[in-house]
Amino acid sequence: MNEAMRLSAAGAAVTLTLMAGLWALHLRIRNAGVVDVGWAAGIGMLAVLYAAFGSGDPTRRILAAVLGGGWSLRLTFHLATRVGREPEDGRYRTIREKWRTNIAAKFLGFFLMQGALDVFLAVPFLFAAVNPRSGIGFFEIAGAVLWLVSIAGESAADSQLRRFKADKTNRGRVCQVGLWNYSRHPNYFFEWLVWCAFATFALGSPNGWVAIGCPALMLYFLLRVSGIPLTEEHAVKSRPVEYREYQRTTSAFVPWRKKTA
Repeated sequence: MNEAMRLSAAGAAVTLTLMAGLWALHLRIRNAGVVDVGWAAGIGMLAVLYAAFGSGDPTRRILAAVLGGGWSLRLTFHLATRVGREPEDGRYRTIREKWRTNIAAKFLGFFLMQGALDVFLAVPFLFAAVNPRSGIGFFEIAGAVLWLVSIAGESAADSQLRRFKADKTNRGRVCQVGLWNYSRHPNYFFEWLVWCAFATFALGSPNGWVAIGCPALMLYFLLRVSGIPLTEEHAVKSRPVEYREYQRTTSAFVPWRKKTA
C-alpha cells in the first residue's frame, strides 16, 4: 500500500468515527444539523492529518493545512453556533417528513456517507501532502488567492444573513440585503469557489487533475441534491408569496443583477 492510500485509509477511520459519534449525539439533541458541523470539521482534520504525516515538501504541506484548516475552522464555528442557537435546519425537518420510518438508521447512513464524502473531498490536500517537488508554483499561488477571495465572500454573506435574522423586525421576511440581493444563495456560491480554489491548488501536484472532481461534485450537490433544492423547498413552504417573487427576480446561484418585470 503506497503512502497516499495509507493516509487515505487513516483519514477514513477518523472521519467515520467522528460521524458515528455525531450521529449518536443527534439522537439526544434531536438536531441533525450537527452532521454539517462534522462534515466541515472533518475536512480540516484531514487537511491537517495529511500535512502532519505526509512526506512531501514541508512548505506545500503547511500551506495546504492552512487553507483546509482555516476554511474548516471558520465554517465549523459558524455552523456549530447556528446549531446551538437555532432549531433544526428546515432541510432536515423536510427529510424527516419524507423518510417517516426507520429514521434513526437512515440518518446513520446519511452521517457515515458525509464522512466518506470528506475523504474524497480531501484529495487536494492528500496530493499536496505527498508531492515531493520543492517550492510553491503557479497553481498553488493561484489557488491560495482564489481561496482568499472565496472566504471573504462567504464570510460576508454569512455575516449579512446573521445580522438580518438578528433584527426581530425581519422575522418572516426574505433576506435581500448585500450579496443576498444579487443571489438567493451567495454563501453556496462562494463555498463552491472555495472548492475551485482547493482543486486549483492541487493542480500543482502529480495526478492533481483528479481534484477537479471535488468542485464538480460540490456543484452537483449544491444545485441538485441537498443544497438549493431542500433549502428552497422549505423557504417556499414558510414564505410562499415573498419567496416565489424572490425566485422570479433573483439569480439562484451566481450573483447577478435583478430581473425586472
